[in-house]
Amino acid sequence: MGIISWLVVGALAGWIASMIMGSNAHMGLVANIIVGVIGAVIGGFVLGLFGVGGDVTGINLSSILVAVLGSCILLFVINKIR
Repeated sequence: MGIISWLVVGALAGWIASMIMGSNAHMGLVANIIVGVIGAVIGGFVLGLFGVGGDVTGINLSSILVAVLGSCILLFVINKIR
């Protein structure tokens, strides 16, 4: 997956996850991209632990869902640390 795909999926996933977790007002575009990209890695790892194919392979629905799941996990942990 190319850098543009990572940025697009990261931005979408970070934005959706921030809306789900209620932190949308505190985050900008760059924060959404960072949370989404890190969330894609976390989501792929977590789904891999359960034996589910958690691959982020491009701009498609399954990749965005995996990234949103990981982003929600990341935002939950960050909110608990604060």
